[in-house]
Amino acid sequence: MRLTYIFTALELVLKCIAIVILAPVLVAIYYKDWSSITPFVFSAILSYGLSFLFTKKSDTFESLNDIKKSEALCVVALSWIMFSVIGMIPYLHFGLSPLNSLFESVSGITTTGATILTTFTYPKTMFFWRSMSQWLGGMGIIVLFIAVLPQFAVAGRQMFFAEAPGPTEDKITPRIRHTASAVWTIYIIITLLEIILLKIAGMPLFDAVCNSLSTLAGGGFSPHPLSIMGYNSNLICWIMIFFMFIAGINFALMYKVYLNKKPSFLFKDEEFVNYATIVLFFSIIISLILYTSHSFGLFKSLTEGFFQTISVIITAGFASSDFSLWPITAKLFLFCTFFFGACAGSAGGGMKIVRWVFLIKYLKRETAKILHPNAVYPIKINRAIVPPEVIQQIVAFILFYLLIFATSAFLIAVIEKSSLIGITGSITTLGNIGPGFGVIGPMGTFDILHPISKIICILNMLIGRLELIPFLAMLHPDFWNIK
Repeated sequence: MRLTYIFTALELVLKCIAIVILAPVLVAIYYKDWSSITPFVFSAILSYGLSFLFTKKSDTFESLNDIKKSEALCVVALSWIMFSVIGMIPYLHFGLSPLNSLFESVSGITTTGATILTTFTYPKTMFFWRSMSQWLGGMGIIVLFIAVLPQFAVAGRQMFFAEAPGPTEDKITPRIRHTASAVWTIYIIITLLEIILLKIAGMPLFDAVCNSLSTLAGGGFSPHPLSIMGYNSNLICWIMIFFMFIAGINFALMYKVYLNKKPSFLFKDEEFVNYATIVLFFSIIISLILYTSHSFGLFKSLTEGFFQTISVIITAGFASSDFSLWPITAKLFLFCTFFFGACAGSAGGGMKIVRWVFLIKYLKRETAKILHPNAVYPIKINRAIVPPEVIQQIVAFILFYLLIFATSAFLIAVIEKSSLIGITGSITTLGNIGPGFGVIGPMGTFDILHPISKIICILNMLIGRLELIPFLAMLHPDFWNIK
């Protein structure tokens, strides 16, 4: 691992962070919130100033074209950590403690949506930053920088897939920079469309902007203290249901549908079909439970069932009601959705549907080989054979994911003396889902957790957003073979 290459990339990343973190200043000026300008300007100056620490030690930008996978993984991991630390500075200005500021910053940037806020009496500028940080993290800060920086034209490929690793490497244009630009273009257009529809539906413009930024990111931060429930509108809920569902689809797949003008491409994709089926199945089951238990009327039951199911599956974390108060059967079905995640290549987090598709096929193959040990059963996804090395990576990912979940759940449960907090707190942070059950539920706060529990949750959020790969790579001694 060559430090000069890493320093070169980090120099560029820090300069880009300095630019994007200035965006809330425009909001502060619009609302004449002059005191909120200072923390964002300071953060930008700090980020830009830190970039010069790497300048003397960095190589030429052309050297990035030769960057290796291990170096790309290191750049991605360090970039997210630096963005989280710089992004916490505004929260310090607004009165949050250092640990709570880091928690809120990481929760935003990783699009988790778990909050430590106990009051919502902060300036609009802060709420805009919460949602904007999710929007930036939803599609990936490195993917954004690849789209706008010519220096990442070639090297961007390694970092593009290091930031969003998965079983397949979807590339929708010949050049990775064009791919990043195409994905971000779709992301921006859909976000603007949701803002317009929410405003028409009666949501205040500022809230429509913040909620839309969080929706498309699969985030969950809302400027309203009661989340989406606070707007008391079924129309708003159904608009967000539609856009949350869109946010959970592979953006590369959506771009292919757009280019070819063939919606049928969606239904030829195994992951999308399974994603839609899972959403429909759990939404209907939960809706029926809510209706038959007399919790809500028929239409309200359908609204709540579809909203919360999609919100959890795409790891958005919004709440249209306090599902902690639902009947136990409905909560158990909803808890099952905590483990699915959205499609690979989407803004959502979690395990990803494609890995579940693979796991089922893998188990079927292993069962068949018990009876026919000499037979060859290739695993196919979208009619393409999954290579052996990818199979090994997916199996390792699933095992480590469950191991990290079990370990963090045990530790949090012991610290908090509550298995409910331990289990739901662990999976919601590792899966970047947001609220859990009980006191950390949709109307609760993570502020009640012990500082050590918060640190575990912070690590879970970062590990979950980076999909374990950079984290696991760093555990290997060869990774730290520095040149």
